[in-house]
Amino acid sequence: MLALVAAFVGLTQLYTDVLWYDQLGYLSVFVTENVAKISIFAVSAVLVAALMFASLYLAYRSRPITAESIVDDNLRRYQEALEPVRKIVLVVVPVLFGLFAASTAMTQWDTVLLFFNQEPFGQEDPQFGLDIGFYVFTLPFLRFLIGFLVSAILLAGVAGILMHYVYGGIRINERGLSTTRASRVHLGVLAALFLLLQAANFWLDRYSTLQSSSGKWTGALYTDVNAVIPTKAILAAAALIVAVLFLVASFIGRWRLPLIGTAMLVVVAVVAGGIYPWVVQRFQVTPTEQALENEYIQRNIQQTREAYGLEATEVMAYDATTETAQGALRQDTETTSNIRLLDPNVVSAAFSQLQQFRPYYQFPDTLNVDRYEIDGEVQDTVIATRELNPDQNQGWYNQHVVYTHGYGVVAAYGNRVEADGKPQFMQAGIPSRGVISDDYEPRIYFGENSPEYSIVGGGEGDVPLELDRPQTAGDEEGDAKTTFNGDGGPSVGNFFNRLSYGIKFQSSDLLLSDAVRPESQVLYDRDPRERVEKVAPYLTVDGAPYPAIIDGQVQWIVDAYTTSDAFPYSTPSVLQEATQDTQTAQGAAAALPAERVNYIRNSVKATVNAYDGSVTLYAWDDQDPLLKAWQNVFPNTLKPYSEMSADLMAHVRYPQDMFKVQRELLNEYHVTNANDFYNANDVWSVPNDPTQESNVPLPPYYLSMRMPGEEEANFSLTTSFIPQQSQTGNTRNVMYGYLSANADAGTGEDGVKSDEYGKLRLLELPRSSVVPGPGQAQNLFNSDTDVSTELNLLRQGASEVINGNLLTLPAGGGMLYVQPVYVQSSGDAAYPTLRRVLVGFGEEVGFAPTLDEALDEVFGGDSGAQTSAGAGVDDAEAAPDGEQPAEGGARPPAGTGDTLQDALNEANQAVRDSDQALQDGDWARYGEAQDRLQDAIERALEAEGVVEPQADGALAPEEGGE
Repeated sequence: MLALVAAFVGLTQLYTDVLWYDQLGYLSVFVTENVAKISIFAVSAVLVAALMFASLYLAYRSRPITAESIVDDNLRRYQEALEPVRKIVLVVVPVLFGLFAASTAMTQWDTVLLFFNQEPFGQEDPQFGLDIGFYVFTLPFLRFLIGFLVSAILLAGVAGILMHYVYGGIRINERGLSTTRASRVHLGVLAALFLLLQAANFWLDRYSTLQSSSGKWTGALYTDVNAVIPTKAILAAAALIVAVLFLVASFIGRWRLPLIGTAMLVVVAVVAGGIYPWVVQRFQVTPTEQALENEYIQRNIQQTREAYGLEATEVMAYDATTETAQGALRQDTETTSNIRLLDPNVVSAAFSQLQQFRPYYQFPDTLNVDRYEIDGEVQDTVIATRELNPDQNQGWYNQHVVYTHGYGVVAAYGNRVEADGKPQFMQAGIPSRGVISDDYEPRIYFGENSPEYSIVGGGEGDVPLELDRPQTAGDEEGDAKTTFNGDGGPSVGNFFNRLSYGIKFQSSDLLLSDAVRPESQVLYDRDPRERVEKVAPYLTVDGAPYPAIIDGQVQWIVDAYTTSDAFPYSTPSVLQEATQDTQTAQGAAAALPAERVNYIRNSVKATVNAYDGSVTLYAWDDQDPLLKAWQNVFPNTLKPYSEMSADLMAHVRYPQDMFKVQRELLNEYHVTNANDFYNANDVWSVPNDPTQESNVPLPPYYLSMRMPGEEEANFSLTTSFIPQQSQTGNTRNVMYGYLSANADAGTGEDGVKSDEYGKLRLLELPRSSVVPGPGQAQNLFNSDTDVSTELNLLRQGASEVINGNLLTLPAGGGMLYVQPVYVQSSGDAAYPTLRRVLVGFGEEVGFAPTLDEALDEVFGGDSGAQTSAGAGVDDAEAAPDGEQPAEGGARPPAGTGDTLQDALNEANQAVRDSDQALQDGDWARYGEAQDRLQDAIERALEAEGVVEPQADGALAPEEGGE
């Protein structure tokens, strides 16, 4: 009975998987993958079981006829115990071992399918002249096949030896070991097969040296080419000869030659395979390593750069200045006008307080950066979906029937804020309105924080059960209800489907509730990454999907990669380690698996519809041989990128995780000369995020900017490089390199993507550079006397100062640093508001309410920059007290100006007077100076708008939120 119950439960799991894939239109993926696994499992199980059964059966059948008289008492007891169950043992033992071996073999389904569907790379390896496809597709399969056969032969051999021993075919007596002719032939043939497989292994080892990471550099180095590869060929020939000797000896009964051959093979393996290469390495290579390894290091450089898409990186010498001058930014208006002051890692709380509206909604802790064309101009935006907060709902009915979806997209301008420092929204509200779109499907059924599963839908005329959104002014009281009318999940309208999903989710309510109606659907596996991973199990999915309003729908755009660990001479990377930074540490982006790869391509762009969960896969890098092979395996599952709409193409961007892997490799592989690479005197590192206390790498940032040498600004992904940091931390934190990836795919018109998309441009600064790196720039900000004084003022009144992301931009002939500074008051409803902007260039620091003012402070009163006009509200009517919005990055709060500066000056003077009074021991004058300091602080905070005066004269934190 228990077996039947277990079988039924397993059947329902399989059935629900079939329903899920079929509803999405990817049933062929599920079928192909599982048929491959089942086929490999069956073939492997039959092969191992058949070999073991044949070995056991032949050993029993050829047992000595006089065994009864020649076995000792112990063996006779074994025979008597085995004989009653011998037939069962002959079947059950091979079957069990076959199943165990097959369960391991089936995990290699992807290796098998790629071998039979491989595509040539059209590129030869530098040692053997074979197509790279041999190493990526054929060699892994041959390794798997030979390894499996070796295991099968060993199992058969052990089984045969045991059976021969129990029934007298092999005997141990005073004269030594004696065997029957049948046992000698049996075991001799198995030994010959084992040695044949070992010969094949030795031969394949020659090719595997090109993938070896055992040396200082990946690939076949001097010792491998001149010692290991030749000796592996010798070992293969020797193993083949010994195999023939065993085969002959098994029939003629003379074992001296094969035993001598085996001993010689072991000696050759030790001497030629171990000692000889060590001698060559130690006494020939080590004394002249740089000269002898030069050719092979160059191979490693070229192949690594090819495997990671770095070979076309455009390198430009950038002799960055640290000297400031008036008008220095006049040529960089395209960059300065798009400087993003809204930090997506900070402003989530502001989005929540201003746009959440109900406790059952939520925004992610870190928002996304995208761009939209508004009135003919591309605007960087900070964007997020208003998703459901399932933690707010109690009870099965509420969790799975009532609260089913989020509502709407909220987006804010990246380069401007409101007069009081709040984000200036371009798309917001319920119903959702804005300059992006007033007419799109706002319901978010599929997102990164959706419930485990929801029961949705129903027939016409059925009463809506799902809470939709808060009612707008003038509507009836309460929240509006809705019924899902898409095709988003399998049907649970019939009893068997309800029972199957009740078992899957371990819920009797799903089976018994009257909320499950005849046309109801069940939505589950709703995270965009998870959906793409399931329909494309051969891809590695980027950790940061992002939403966009596309063609009237909210679509999640998901990047995915084809990877391999078999590219010859390419240095491997561990994806999880290479992609760790501040965002993954804070959970803003999912960490990639701890997968070791040495080849990666962003081959697929995927979309997941936020309303109905439909998944569309586009072959983005249609020249990738690995993707072509997978398309042979799963035909008709990917669309060509030419079928992307222009609207979708406009929101495609260069993926973060691939960029992180590439920048990690460029720490060393920006050097393309083997001699310089060997000396390792120009190794870089990615700087740590100076805004965080832990030593976590600075994440790359999306910015619209114009790189030196470019004709126009592009939406780009950027990162900085500094010298490799020593263990003592004494290395100079100065700028050595700046990398930009063009993230604009173009308009998508005529199904064509921009040739510039994905172009890597690397600015290399002189090694004598004194341009501050991000850490040094942050230190300059923190140590500046005027800045620290103002920050201390902002921290008064129970307020917290939050440093935003430190942006680095090549501008003014040097490197410009921009950092927004937020202030957040205390209380449950508090949220950060933009109050100041920090700017650094060389040793100069600017700190002001607006980006314009901060830039002017740095560049002698006139930077020449053209920043975002209308950085506050867009018209006078929306501004407090009819004020016009200020020019520049952040519009200053009402009340700033001379009053604030006067208060700050008086505070500085009071601090100096207090210090002097302490030195003089004049306590009366010290108390008077402290009173003046407190009064100046209060007036400065009042002028800044951080606090408001109360009736009793006390200062209260500014309230925020709704």
